Amino acid sequence: MSDAAEPRNTSRRILWLIPLALFAALATLFFIRLFAGDPSRLPSALIGKPAPQTSLEGIDGLLRDGKPVPGLSPETLKGHVTLVNVWASWCDPCRDEAPLLMQLAESGVRLVGINQRDKAENARRFLGRYGNPFVAIGTDANARASIEWGVYGVPETFVVDREGKIVFKLVGGLTPENYERQIKPALERAKVGQ
Repeated sequence: MSDAAEPRNTSRRILWLIPLALFAALATLFFIRLFAGDPSRLPSALIGKPAPQTSLEGIDGLLRDGKPVPGLSPETLKGHVTLVNVWASWCDPCRDEAPLLMQLAESGVRLVGINQRDKAENARRFLGRYGNPFVAIGTDANARASIEWGVYGVPETFVVDREGKIVFKLVGGLTPENYERQIKPALERAKVGQ
């Protein structure tokens, strides 16, 4: 091999390594960003704005104290500080948060549900098993209402003040920790009108 061929082979190797190094750098950056941050802190353009004027039918056949549980209407949220919880029977984190939602309802927190992409019998079975903490539940069979609310995926929980404005949004399952750290302070702010 001649001395002239040696620099040519070296430059080919370097040219071949440049795209590989760029790909490795981009992949590293992607994985760092993918696992960085708290998904419950995803921004919402609706914070401080009126809750969507959503009207949803109730869950067919769902009773509470012998009466049908009402659906969701714009009037449902007016005049009350309310937690609006978007849930589904097929959602594992929804099962995990269900006992805490029951505790909150029993302690006087007002809860309204939006049941997303569920069959009525599955939603009734879920509530029969875990309890029904909701004063009203709207059925969002095609997830259009969830889109209006800016829902990324179930479960999500919103704090709505007495005027019907969204004060806070939690993406993901409700836990005792994020309730104390995020939801409870948002409820307090909503109660005093801040």
